[in-house]
Parts: sequence; C-alpha cells; structure tokens
Amino acid sequence: MIELIFDVLPQIHGAGHEGIGAVKGLAAFLSFLESLTTMSAAQIFAAFLPGIAALNNIHPLLVHFPISLFIVFFISDVLGCLFNKIQWRQFASFALYIGAISAILTVAAGFQAAYSVTHNEATHLIMLRHQSFAVTLTLLAISLSLYRFFADQSFLQKKTYLQFFFSALLILLLTFAADLGGLMVYEYGVAVKKPAKIISAPAPHAHTHDGRAHHAH
Repeated sequence: MIELIFDVLPQIHGAGHEGIGAVKGLAAFLSFLESLTTMSAAQIFAAFLPGIAALNNIHPLLVHFPISLFIVFFISDVLGCLFNKIQWRQFASFALYIGAISAILTVAAGFQAAYSVTHNEATHLIMLRHQSFAVTLTLLAISLSLYRFFADQSFLQKKTYLQFFFSALLILLLTFAADLGGLMVYEYGVAVKKPAKIISAPAPHAHTHDGRAHHAH
C-alpha cells in the first residue's frame, strides 16, 4: 500500500522518477482493494502499517510519546512563567499528566521488551542503565504530576524555581535514557530483525530538474 501511494503521488524532487500514472494507479488501487478480501486481519493490518506490524514489541512505538510530551511540558512551563501566561502553564500541566501516563506504559513495555529481544552481555549492561534512567524519570514525572495536581491554584502564578529544577532534571534523565536506547538499536542492533544490506558500489542516481538530467554521485 505504501509503495502504491508513492507511485501515484506527484514526484517532489524532479521528473526523472516516473510514477505509474493516474489510470494505472487507480487500477492498481482497485486491485489492492480486491486483494484485501482474501487477507486475514493481521495481513490487512500489515498491508497498511508494515512498520508497526514488523515490531516484535510495542516499546519503540510508545517511547515517542513521553519524549515529546515532557519536552512540550518543560518548554511551555518555562515560557509560561517568563511571560506570565497562566494558560501556558496549565497546558504544561496537562502535557505532564499525559506524559507521565505514557511513560508508565512505555516503561512497562520496555521491561517486556527486555525479555523478548536477543542481546549479549555488553548490551545487557546498557539496557540496565537505560532502564534505571527510564524508571527514575517516570517516578519523577509522577511526583511532579501529583504535586501540580494537588497544588493551590496560585502555584501557576509563582516562579517555582525548585519545580523548574526538577523539571530540568526530568529532561536530563530523558536525554540520557533516549541516548542509551538509541545506542542499543543503532550501534548494537538490539531488536533489529534484519541487518541493513551493505552495498559496496551504489549505482549513480539520476533524476531531472526542469527537464535537464542530473546525476548524483
């Protein structure tokens, strides 16, 4: 399905890559819809979302939510304090609450993933440090959430420097946890099913700009 979409869409960076055309694209799309009637539910899901279907655990899918939500929380809270915008700090609180919930789910999925992926002694040590940072930042996020939830309304009107310190610590722990997670995947290939194919001499890539051929080496 993904390949079909990109074949039908207009080419962005030049006309050198020929799509299959609108008529052929429609025919291919109808053929694809017909093929769905012969597929199981799992096959249909994989046809539309092949990346998610290829996951052997949902930890990589969930991990993006606490990362983005905690960053949004920290930036919104700091800016809201600097510019005396209570609404921004209220939005920051909401982002923190959702981030804490997503962090709990992410950590739970991470522990499940630790027992389901193949890893060696070296990556096991990295995994333990990754888990330590993740659990610590999740507990900190829960603590900050409870404090803000039960705090007096006037809390949002104050420059809460101690709370900002713990918020910055949250982002620091998040950075370390994410870095170790990336190290396991991109350096050691943990949870990667198939290694990337190594191509010794890639063929020149040609496309056109304004009708003129261009070769990228």
